[in-house]
Amino acid sequence: MPTETLPELTTAYPIDAEQVAAYRAQGFLRLSGVADAGDAAAYRGPIAAAVERLSTETRPLAERDSYGMAFLQVMNLWRHDESVARFVMASRFADVAARLLGVPRVRLYHDQALFKEPGGGYTPWHQDAMYWPLDGARCLTMWMPLVDITPAHGGLAFATGSHVDGPLSDIGISDASEEHFDRLVAEGGLVVDEPVAMRAGDASFHSGWTVHKALGNTSAQMREVMTVIWFADGLTVLEPANSAQANDLATWLPGLAPGDVAASPANPALGAASG
Repeated sequence: MPTETLPELTTAYPIDAEQVAAYRAQGFLRLSGVADAGDAAAYRGPIAAAVERLSTETRPLAERDSYGMAFLQVMNLWRHDESVARFVMASRFADVAARLLGVPRVRLYHDQALFKEPGGGYTPWHQDAMYWPLDGARCLTMWMPLVDITPAHGGLAFATGSHVDGPLSDIGISDASEEHFDRLVAEGGLVVDEPVAMRAGDASFHSGWTVHKALGNTSAQMREVMTVIWFADGLTVLEPANSAQANDLATWLPGLAPGDVAASPANPALGAASG
């Protein structure tokens, strides 16, 4: 399908004050029909094709560590494919992000496709912002399946309220992070919001510091998920707290240094207020 014929995704998705309050209290929000079935189907092909073209993972599942078994991960597809860029830049999605963050507009950090193969392993508990040289409370991720999924496909679970204390670990996604956060969740008495069935085009939004994980894929179908990460426009780059953040600074905020406004050419302003 030619890029110009793909859905524009510019019509607003309504978010009310109660949903904003729920996101801020819980650290996540699940929404139905952020893209309708036709929208999701239209973009599934271009995104899947880009993943197949750009993925560098060739090892069998049995030869990978827990991180490698969790998913096929391809980042910043928008820089390589015009059709994917149309999806990633959609004002409908960015406006939801801005509303939840309480800001006029957001900037793109990066996108990433997370395709979990049949038989793929679990994604251990982690906090995304451990990797980001930004204020994680002012960043969020949209996680959208492009196909209908059940928990058995590798659904996402959240530790409710785990975002309020900011960074809880400096451990990357691994069996060690699973053990660490399992203990913190239990000791803190945090309620785990378990994975749910989702239709193609449904989405969850979670804060940078929200502790979350995904189940393994015990189905016979690829779990095709596209994610987009945004941050509030106007954030400044922080001094990297670890090597992962130093790598992210060089990769996703190119040319910037700690103290700079996070607004490189790789981080376009998005949302209705950006025009």
